[in-house]
Amino acid sequence: MWILATVLSLTPAFGFTSVAVAAPPKVVQIVIDKATFGDTPPGVLVGDTIEWINKDIFDHTATSKLGGWDVVVPAGKKARVVVQKAGTFEYFCKYHPNMTGKIVAAKRPK
Repeated sequence: MWILATVLSLTPAFGFTSVAVAAPPKVVQIVIDKATFGDTPPGVLVGDTIEWINKDIFDHTATSKLGGWDVVVPAGKKARVVVQKAGTFEYFCKYHPNMTGKIVAAKRPK
């Protein structure tokens, strides 16, 4: 620990600047229960994976209203989609159109 602290305290003298390192892509889980999509956790970034977990006893879909993806989430199973671009994406279940959800994704910092 002492060596790390020393190096960090010396870096300004050598003209180095600190660089923020972007977090690696993560898996964001959305639970489907009682024919309802759970809330999407905040902080979704391009490159993250959305994973729907179906706790119901029947199949659902997660279908983009703009046609970006359409996945079947079998009863008791999971399905995934990787976020390809930033924006707000509304989706629904083709089998139960009253089921709706929304994903807000931001650009990944460089």
